[in-house]
Amino acid sequence: MSPLPFELAAATVQGREHARAGRNNQDAFFTRTSPRGLAAAVADGCGSGRQSELGAQLGARRAVEGALALLEEGVSPGSPGFLARLEADLLCFLGGLARELGPSAVGEALLFTLVGAVLTPDEVLVFCAGDGLWALNGEVHPIGPFPGNAPPYLAYGLFKPGTGSLCSLTLRPTAEVHSLVLGTDGAADLGGLAGACVPDSDEPVGPLSRLWTEDRYFSHPDALRRRLWLLNRESVRADFTARRLVRVPGLLADDTTLVILRRQRERN
Repeated sequence: MSPLPFELAAATVQGREHARAGRNNQDAFFTRTSPRGLAAAVADGCGSGRQSELGAQLGARRAVEGALALLEEGVSPGSPGFLARLEADLLCFLGGLARELGPSAVGEALLFTLVGAVLTPDEVLVFCAGDGLWALNGEVHPIGPFPGNAPPYLAYGLFKPGTGSLCSLTLRPTAEVHSLVLGTDGAADLGGLAGACVPDSDEPVGPLSRLWTEDRYFSHPDALRRRLWLLNRESVRADFTARRLVRVPGLLADDTTLVILRRQRERN
């Protein structure tokens, strides 16, 4: 059990265009706590990779487990070697997979972006490799897009060191952190839907801040997933003037994944 006073919600939903193309959800997330802290990561597999959801799932898990292992060794997130050692561990892991599965596995399955965070009682580090989104204390920061829609995937470092290195986004004292959001690039689209209506409903989507200010997303373990599913549900309505049925598409074109942390507070 982590000693940190944060509550957590996390979920992922398949994007509308992925569903239409018959592709899997290529996003993933993983979170874990330990006596020394908490680590979380979201990952987005390369869209052209036939099995890139595999790399996203394994990469998010390895990033979290690797970060917690460093904490266990006494390496603080703010130390100069923390991200370098975490990156080396991830590349070693990916390199081992590529050797076992064959060189084509990198392009087919091991290209993914990553947005992660490590929280200890003293420090909070947010880092990334590639595009996505993060938000701290209500201030939202999209990452990317990159030229040609080609983010610097971490696995590129297997062929050319330094091309996909982990980057620090912020390092803050934990006492200053009240909410933290990690998201894949689909979450950036979600932030622009405040004025849209939930499909098959007159309810407005509302601002992104609802996801970390409303208690329901932290009091029920499935509330965030259900909210994303509702936003991306395709519905059918009757157009009586034209005498036909009209399909109303879901709002999220791309796979969308969020990990949300907020400081615990008293609830009424």
